[in-house]
Amino acid sequence: MTTQRKTLSYLKWPLLVTVIGLGLSGWLGWATTGTTSGVLSFLIVGTVLAALEIALSFDNAIVNANKLEEMTPVWQRRFLTWGILIAVFGMRIVFPLAIVAVFAWINPFAAMHLALSNPEQYSEIIGHAHGPISAFGGTFLMMVALKFFIDEDKSIHWIETLEKRLRVFGSIRGLEIAFVLMIVLLICQSVPHQEQGVFLASAIMGLLVFVLVDGLGTYLDNIAGKTAEIGAKGGLGAFLYLEVLDASFSFDGVIGAFALTTNILLIAIGLGIGAMYVRSMTIMLVERGTLAEFRYLEHGAFYSIFALSVILFLQSLTHVHELITGGIGMALIGLAFYSSIRHNKREA
Repeated sequence: MTTQRKTLSYLKWPLLVTVIGLGLSGWLGWATTGTTSGVLSFLIVGTVLAALEIALSFDNAIVNANKLEEMTPVWQRRFLTWGILIAVFGMRIVFPLAIVAVFAWINPFAAMHLALSNPEQYSEIIGHAHGPISAFGGTFLMMVALKFFIDEDKSIHWIETLEKRLRVFGSIRGLEIAFVLMIVLLICQSVPHQEQGVFLASAIMGLLVFVLVDGLGTYLDNIAGKTAEIGAKGGLGAFLYLEVLDASFSFDGVIGAFALTTNILLIAIGLGIGAMYVRSMTIMLVERGTLAEFRYLEHGAFYSIFALSVILFLQSLTHVHELITGGIGMALIGLAFYSSIRHNKREA
């Protein structure tokens, strides 16, 4: 009973946000259409968007929990408060507006007006930006996954034959960068000629952002190890890393949401509800030490990240349904969870 009560305590805020969010979705449906069917339609779409966000971001919660365990309590709280605000308002509202502002050469206020007055045109502009966004996100996430597997200090292996070989390559500097650039060049050859320059520039930008954020995190961690006073600031690198990682995970959900609705306010509400559940899952994983208890769960998350990066690259060429993306991620994490349970039973 105590365990059940503890689990429900993690769901307190997400459930409250769900009630408020669905209430706002219904009100938005009435304000937009003035009909009962419109209210029902907005409620259904809002619920589906929340479920989509949870399915796509479960691996994100696992990676967040892994990184949070290394952060100071001060920066843990900052990420779980400021980070969720950036995730909900930054990626679900500001990010789509910024895309339209850049690609349509208009100011953000005009982009907001366009989103509310002409959602079809707004959605069309978002669709045109899908290629560059996929190139950036695919490159960043593939680097994240490869850095986990190509590591000579890595001692726990789930798929041993593959992971032990990758570990050996950890002594070769820059191997993961060379591999990602090779993938980018191969995909670029299949992209329409007029889009190749933008695709390549976006991919290189994703690579640069990863190198800069990862390097900054290492630098600040080194400082934190020398000076206790600066140790509290040492979490800044991890904080920035997680924010960029969250943004990369959000690309697929935000773009996919426009396939369900062009109403930017409804998208923000639905994905915001899902983001709250992801935050609660992150807190639960950290406080319960779940990653230590289920040793392969983290591996499943990073395999899922690699799969998502490949899907993002493929989406530069063709549409991949979000249910496939979420399904692959959940299946990999589910297999890792099952393998962890089997390992614990053998150890016992």
